[in-house]
Amino acid sequence: MSNKIAVLGSINVDTTYHVERFPQPGETISALSKSSAAGGKGANQAVAAVRSGAKTYFIGKVGDDNEGQFMLESLKGEGIDTTCIRVDKGHGTGTAAITLDANGQNDIMVYGGANQALTIDDLTGTASVFDDIDFLISQFETPQVVTAAAFKEAKEHDVTTILNPAPAKTIHPDLLKYTDVITPNETESALISGIELTDEDSMVKTAQFFADHGVRYTLITLGSKGVFYSTPKDHGLVPAFKVKAVDTTAAGDTFIGATASQLDKNLDNVEEALVYGQRASSLTVQQMGAMPSIPTGDQVKAALNRD
Repeated sequence: MSNKIAVLGSINVDTTYHVERFPQPGETISALSKSSAAGGKGANQAVAAVRSGAKTYFIGKVGDDNEGQFMLESLKGEGIDTTCIRVDKGHGTGTAAITLDANGQNDIMVYGGANQALTIDDLTGTASVFDDIDFLISQFETPQVVTAAAFKEAKEHDVTTILNPAPAKTIHPDLLKYTDVITPNETESALISGIELTDEDSMVKTAQFFADHGVRYTLITLGSKGVFYSTPKDHGLVPAFKVKAVDTTAAGDTFIGATASQLDKNLDNVEEALVYGQRASSLTVQQMGAMPSIPTGDQVKAALNRD
């Protein structure tokens, strides 16, 4: 039986500029090419979940514009339930400008637009979704006050909440107490906890910090070193798969959505789910673009069977 997941988050149209190298301050360089694709952290995570077999809902907002229509059609085309995506007439659909160099590294500028106009009132009508789902995922590209309200309601429906605190910023004081699973990278983890990650001991202390604030499961992504996990029973490191990266866009989002698609409702298979999520992410970085690079469940399983 497949997981049922809702993603509350951002919807962007990504425009990627392909360059040999990043420009220096004040320097103008020529882009080798330009491409556009559906994206946004929330949308990427939802696509990763649905492509790995999860029944997936989306809660968010787009503008009343061509980009918004494009994103709604893109998500519907993936089989994602878009009933809870609102259309905002006062703000444009979110966009991201991505610069991608020859080594596969990127930097990203995001215009929040309708994503940042999401309000608690926009959660009206989501109770039926919360009645149906196992997991609710959110990030930091929509207002945290809305996520806190959604997580609080989700807990009232016995839904497991997953917080991906990205991009890095300070955290809403009420959010952690409604969070079951937190999935920061090293930078985000240090910003929230105040603990620099230098070794296993610092990771264990970080997990204890989150546990003291009500978060039962901590998953810290460590790039090429893998993922550190801490549960109420144990902790450990799931190593990353070694691949040649051509574009790291959506790697973290793929990991979140794919991992969530595999988690048992009681979270007793964390390590197994993390291996799956890591493999999915390793396939994403070998392809160009955000959403177009996210693998299907069959592709991930085939890769795991080859390992």
